[in-house]
Amino acid sequence: MNDNALQPEPVRIGIVSISDRASTGVYEDKGLPALQDWLSRALKNPISFEPRLIPDEMDRISATLIELVDAGCSLVLTTGGTGPALRDVTPEATLAVAHKEMPGFGEQMRQISLTFVPTAILSRQVAVVRGNSLIINLPGQPKAIAETLEGLKNADGTQKINGIFAAVPYCIDLIGGPYLETHDEVCKGFRPKSALRPAR
Repeated sequence: MNDNALQPEPVRIGIVSISDRASTGVYEDKGLPALQDWLSRALKNPISFEPRLIPDEMDRISATLIELVDAGCSLVLTTGGTGPALRDVTPEATLAVAHKEMPGFGEQMRQISLTFVPTAILSRQVAVVRGNSLIINLPGQPKAIAETLEGLKNADGTQKINGIFAAVPYCIDLIGGPYLETHDEVCKGFRPKSALRPAR
């Protein structure tokens, strides 16, 4: 058997931090490092990251998302710009490039965040499919990014509320992307038995 067949498939992932102030150097961006760190811990696949730090400008956000999808990113995660403030336009820019909307992701993120803060209802994150790529808007704070991706665990380590990333690998299967494999101690990806590949 070819040794390469035993290795997880490589994946290209776009990570986009959207902030007027961070993109102009007013303060240090923490979104991109948080996304890269979490994904590197969660996935067994070799990852090629495509990072972008851009301002809260709708046309710029939409153009960046299209660029990353066209560059072969099977997954694009954004952070920032999802609140109700006038400059928060990430959801609108994301929906503008969508072929399909995936509302369950946003619903689950708000459900998780509501266990911590009542203002989670002000968050407007969306997720969409464009071509063979899944695009997800995440919260702006590194702590909230990890919480929404991983979900919440009970004191004994069992899962209390599923994070959204549990559904990401199978979603990417369905849209024609690579087979993502997770480190279960960080976040266990779920697939129906019919979609599982033999254990290595």
